[in-house]
Amino acid sequence: MISSLMLVCAVAASLALGVLLTYGICQIMFRIFRMHAMAAAKERVSSPAVHVAIEG
Repeated sequence: MISSLMLVCAVAASLALGVLLTYGICQIMFRIFRMHAMAAAKERVSSPAVHVAIEG
């Protein structure tokens, strides 16, 4: 009985740790993507506009 309870608690703790770790990784990746998007937007605004003629 007690060993079954310990097993259930160990499984629940493992799942919780996995969820928290995944959440942290996602938060870090979204911050990296946000910084990249802001840098790309600044570069796009600061660079002169280039018009390319497409002949069809």
